[in-house]
Amino acid sequence: MIELRHYHAGDLPNEFRQLLLDVHADAYADQMDDPFIQRFPWFVDHWSGLDGFSCVVGFDDGQPVGFAYGAPLGAGREWWREHIDPAPAAASTFGLSEIMVRPRWRKTGISQRLHDELIDRRPEDLAVLLVDPDHPKVQALYESWGYRKVGDRQPFPDSPKYAVMLRDLH
Repeated sequence: MIELRHYHAGDLPNEFRQLLLDVHADAYADQMDDPFIQRFPWFVDHWSGLDGFSCVVGFDDGQPVGFAYGAPLGAGREWWREHIDPAPAAASTFGLSEIMVRPRWRKTGISQRLHDELIDRRPEDLAVLLVDPDHPKVQALYESWGYRKVGDRQPFPDSPKYAVMLRDLH
């Protein structure tokens, strides 16, 4: 049985960062020569340092199987707005940065459990995430969870161009 544990900014155990890095190394073992994939430690440090950072990690008999994390986007940092005119009036946004599941546990439903556990009780109006459009099955999965594509974005010069997906939370 998968146990879900919550982690929050300001209350992260010392081993938290390494736990995420270990899951990432397994999940992307065949892509570790990609410079953008190699930047994952920076993303962990960046997101986990944001106010309101929240993470859910799944464990199977004490072994981490995957995680989902994100943080509220501050006013003026809701970059999805450039894709919707006019933007909704009630638009506080939770940025879902990562959902990652180790290969052995993929296609078991754990990604949706991690996702739902992370965002189901969020106070924000919306959730936003980026997905690589070269993975249409993943995009379709997010659509089945209530997200809709609102545009495209390349957040970094060395990153892929992503589909911007938005979901109402309430």
